[in-house]
Amino acid sequence: MKDGSSTWEGVLAIWKPAGWTSHDVVARARRLLRERRIGHTGTLDPSVTGVLPLCVGRATRLVEYLQEAPKTYRAKLKFGIATDTEDLDGEVIERKDATHLTEPMIRESALSFVGEIDQIPPMVSAVKVNGKRLYELARQGVTVERQARRITIHRLEVEEVTAGVDEPELAFTVTCSKGTYIRTLCADIGRKLGVPAVMAELVRTESAGIGQESCVTLEEIPELLEQGELGRRLLAADKLLTQFPAAVASEPESRHLLQGKTVQAAKLQPPPDRRGLWKLYRSDGVFLGLFSVDEAAERVRPVKVFHPSEDRPNDSQSD
Repeated sequence: MKDGSSTWEGVLAIWKPAGWTSHDVVARARRLLRERRIGHTGTLDPSVTGVLPLCVGRATRLVEYLQEAPKTYRAKLKFGIATDTEDLDGEVIERKDATHLTEPMIRESALSFVGEIDQIPPMVSAVKVNGKRLYELARQGVTVERQARRITIHRLEVEEVTAGVDEPELAFTVTCSKGTYIRTLCADIGRKLGVPAVMAELVRTESAGIGQESCVTLEEIPELLEQGELGRRLLAADKLLTQFPAAVASEPESRHLLQGKTVQAAKLQPPPDRRGLWKLYRSDGVFLGLFSVDEAAERVRPVKVFHPSEDRPNDSQSD
């Protein structure tokens, strides 16, 4: 929707096409919407298609929280081959016979990765080592040691297995935590079976709780703008923050919180029963922002305040 200062505000879910970087999509959306405040909630490689949520206007202030949500992918991996990028776009660095792999073996290896695991980021990732991003070093032909990071595979479902051929394949759907590299997961599944493996295909089917049914394409945006329908496709960012509990602040608490003051947690409905971030709403349902409840669940302080439109005389004061 458009807020009171006549700028766009919300989350616009784009179905990213192949061949576009996430930055390309953001740049195109900025031109079409004539809105500079647009940011995505998680990078997709150029060859990958799928859900790319764009935070627009004041919703960009919630990017850091939306990108923490689990993401779901549909992937296909190919056994018997390895590349320097862990996908089929890279240079082949190893081939090995994988005809001995059976469907039960492949299934068992894939499902063994469900849960918390340690994963070493690939050299083509944006992880920084000594101030430089790994993909920048990779372009220079430099390989450095990387520290393993703890990630979570929440769910993995085997969709199809093609065994008994020169290069067996596995198609699967996976829901994982932020920071998970599916290309590395594919390589690790093969490594556990003693053969090289690469990611052959990847589609992101869900991000921040948004699926393909809520997405628009870049080609559809001009028509939606012309018809005055684009606002209907914007999702309220606060509704996507399902990881945070919600409470209501009545007067004068809502006014005090918007002024940057702390209030007693017992004044909210329901009174917060645990520490951490909470979504707060005014009694009329207007989103006030994210607020932190202290250790003893006694006081509430502002973290990300969203002043109601009637309190913002111009766009420059909206943040």
